[in-house]
Formats: sequence, structure tokens, C-alpha cells
Amino acid sequence: MTSPLRDRAPVRAEPEASPWWVPHVHADRRPFLLARNRIVKALRAHFEEEGFVEVETAALQVSPGNETHLHAFATDLVTTQASRSRLFLHTSPEFCAKKLLAAGEQKIFSLARVFRNRERTALHHPEFTMLEWYRAGASYETLMDDCTTILRVAAAAAGEATMRHRGRTADPSAAPERLSVAEAFSRHAGIDLAALLAANGGAADPAGFAAAATRIGVRVSRDDTWSDIFSRVMSECIEPRLGLGRGTILYDYPASEAALARRKPSDPRLAERFELYACGVELANAFGELTDAQEQRRRFQADMDEKERLYGERYPLDEDFLAALTAMPEASGAALGVERLVMLATGAHHIEQVIWTPSPLQGT
Repeated sequence: MTSPLRDRAPVRAEPEASPWWVPHVHADRRPFLLARNRIVKALRAHFEEEGFVEVETAALQVSPGNETHLHAFATDLVTTQASRSRLFLHTSPEFCAKKLLAAGEQKIFSLARVFRNRERTALHHPEFTMLEWYRAGASYETLMDDCTTILRVAAAAAGEATMRHRGRTADPSAAPERLSVAEAFSRHAGIDLAALLAANGGAADPAGFAAAATRIGVRVSRDDTWSDIFSRVMSECIEPRLGLGRGTILYDYPASEAALARRKPSDPRLAERFELYACGVELANAFGELTDAQEQRRRFQADMDEKERLYGERYPLDEDFLAALTAMPEASGAALGVERLVMLATGAHHIEQVIWTPSPLQGT
């Protein structure tokens, strides 16, 4: 599962006064890095004990992912005959992982280096590690239990009893609150989200949503889509209030925000998607996976149309992935940002404190 990492136009992080390799800087970072190693080791051991198979996925792909606000790094593959074809560094191992499910794998996990352009802040880095795991034949509620365990495993490996970030704390030993998106909008923004969803399962006209957002002081532009307004209310009013005291599992996203998740059979206005939060930070994104190739193609094409409108570019579709969906079993999957998990487990304030060799700043 791709993790949206919702900030759409992150600013460049300020460089350190000295490079990361200067001995005194490295000495300050080293305790966080050693804790990172312990956490990764513990996560790997946990999944192996649960009967998962660790897989490695190729970083070079025909398509890096087809969500509107994900930006990739591109390169050219040059053959021995000097012909060229465009490839991309993947933004997630998701496409390859689902092909492995189609091939017959049942329980897999990957600790993959992934790459996202236009992202560098205290919580974003252009190259980071994503933990993805998939369970064939399992409901997405099963992955909620996985997330609960992961918080405990990470904190224990770090030797900490409390997760913390920017003055916010969460108890990793406490079961996360399970909160629907509609409940979160009502509680933290005073917006009746259910009333803004069209009966046929799509998002209603954005005018009513824009009026509700404006009423609570959220800036809205004339050309904002329903999803734009949803994202802005989430980032300004809701996310900072999630995962305080204990984790939060935010579930039942509107179908317009489904990405690669299937719709809920009991309510097609909603998608089988949840996100895990702690200390106001999004850690993981999970789906009951969509296996309808035609519906996935339609979503990808719509997202690429929007990407072209906003950014003047589009990425190709991975036809091999869409073909694999037709053979893929029912499954659920999740993606978790390892560096963010390490930050919260260790109290690090910047993502580059928990990356052994951060990417250079030139050109960012």
C-alpha cells in the first residue's frame, strides 16, 4: 500500500550547520541510528515469527505509481544496442508485491528503499524505507491488529515506554482508538461528512464542502476539488489531534479517497482503508485491496488526468500490474514509514536523525 504522506507541497528542510559525517554531528545522531537498527531487526523477527516471507522488489519500474500527488525520479534504461526506454524509481513496492500475491504468495513483507520527489521536510525525505506487508484472504481489520503490535515492538526495541513528537505523546502499550473518518470530522472539525457524500458512492459536489470548510476557517480556492478540500481539513484540523495519549486507527475513508482500496460492500460511499497515527503523525496506510482491474484502471487514468492538469506530467500505467490484478486473491495490505516509526520511538525531531546517510541537499 502506498502511503499518501499527505503534505502536497513540502518545503525544503534547513541543512545542518555541519555535514552529517562530521564526527560530532554523527556522535549526536548515532544513538538514534543504533535504535533504528534494533527496531528494524525486531520488526523483521516479528514478521518472520508470524509466518511471513520477506521479499525484495525491484526499484526500477515501468510505472512509479499513479496517485495524483506522488512525484517520482525518472531515469533511462540503455540497452547494449544503445536504445533507450524510460523507467522510474518506485514510490512503493506495492505493484511488485501484488504480483507476488497473484503468483501464489500468501503472507509477505518487504523493507524497501523507496523514492519520492518534491518531498523534504522534518517528516519527509526523498529516499526512505517503507515496510509493506500483505495477507491473502485476510480482512483489513486484521491489519489493525498488526499495527497495534508494531507500535509495541518498536517501542520495546528502542527501550522506551512512550512515543513522542513535538511535545505530543502516545502510549505504545495501549490499544489504539478506532475512529471513523466521519466521527473524526464531526469531533475535530464540526463537519457532517456523511451529509457531503453522494448516495451513489461518490463525492458530492464540492460547493457544500467548501462552505463547511470556510465556516471553520480553512482556506478554500475556487478550483479546489472535493478531495483537495478533504485533504486540507484533514491536515489542518484533524491529523494534529490524532494519536494523542495512544495511537489512533482512522478508518472508513470516503470512496473518493480510496486509491487502491476496494469499496465497502455494506456502504459503497466508503472504502476499506485506514491510517495509523501516533503523536499527530501519520505512520501507516492500509487497504482492503482492490482486485477489479477495470476499476483500478479507471482510477489511475482519472488520477493521471488530474496530475497532468496540476503538474503538466503523467506516468504510464503498469499493464503487467493490471493484468496481475485479475489473478490476485482477495487480500489486505499496509505500508508504514520506518523512519517515522523510529522517530516517534526515539523522540528524534527530524527524519535525518534516523537515516544513516541522508541524501545530499544540492538542488532541493
